[in-house]
Amino acid sequence: MTPDAPPTPRILDEAEWTARRDRHHTAADDLLAGHVQRRAAGEKHPVHDFLFTYYSLRPSQLRRWHPGFGRVLLGAAAVREYRDHPGYERVVVDGTVGVRVAEHVLDRRFETVEFVAGLLAATAARPPQLGCFGLHEWAMVYRVGDDGVRHSAVPLRLGHAGIDAVVESMQLRCTHYDAFRFFTPEAAPRNATGLTREDQLGSEQPGCLHAGMDLYKWCYKLLPLTDSDLLLRCFRHASAARELDMRASPYDLQDYGYSPIRIETASGRAQYVREQSALTRGAATLREELLNRCTALRAHRTSAPLPTGG
Repeated sequence: MTPDAPPTPRILDEAEWTARRDRHHTAADDLLAGHVQRRAAGEKHPVHDFLFTYYSLRPSQLRRWHPGFGRVLLGAAAVREYRDHPGYERVVVDGTVGVRVAEHVLDRRFETVEFVAGLLAATAARPPQLGCFGLHEWAMVYRVGDDGVRHSAVPLRLGHAGIDAVVESMQLRCTHYDAFRFFTPEAAPRNATGLTREDQLGSEQPGCLHAGMDLYKWCYKLLPLTDSDLLLRCFRHASAARELDMRASPYDLQDYGYSPIRIETASGRAQYVREQSALTRGAATLREELLNRCTALRAHRTSAPLPTGG
């Protein structure tokens, strides 16, 4: 769904929801084509494999269309398509059979809804910090030999000595624990702040590329309460952020079609901040939408229940 598309109605007849499902399948297939082909050929990709290894949602799960909580899909086709999905239940609306996401899914996942809502709200409330320059990838290979390089099949742009010199010339300012936890033991003390999982709610900030990428994770962790239109947009954002992340990394990815952002230079750092700022704005929109979904789910707990299923 594009930003200016009309909102999805609460009740969708068969023609409406199947058209939306088919559009989602087409869009997902386009996004997944390269990964599916590489996987069939046994090929690895140092940039995009991350979206399917670090993030746990399988391509088939990304491709599956979900309307989101509170929406009813009418018609016998809906019953057939979702009858084996444990998150859906049968309903009857004005004599027409259909399905919807079951109420028990929200009950079971409500702690996750609360956590995600709290994290998104805390992140959005802070000003973006744009001074990290993507140095987390450098900190992950600081003072290691060839055996310690994460993407060992890809050459390093500056070599080990050059990487160490860059890290030692600038302050590490990582605010994302799930990047910080991969720092080498020598790099971690160089970070401006020591990060822990327990402090995540107090440290996430909206300028962080990984906080924006993780919107994809939080969206799919709430499936099928969340809708696949938002999920696919979060996936696209995560893909774009990953590309910037790796272009600014110490790896030479020109053979894969990625020109480097040379953050070891002033012009490279300025370019990184420009692109980081654009992604920060995109993430803010997605974060607000996902937070709105969570707010609606929380409000539903204190409102009248949906009509009883048939």
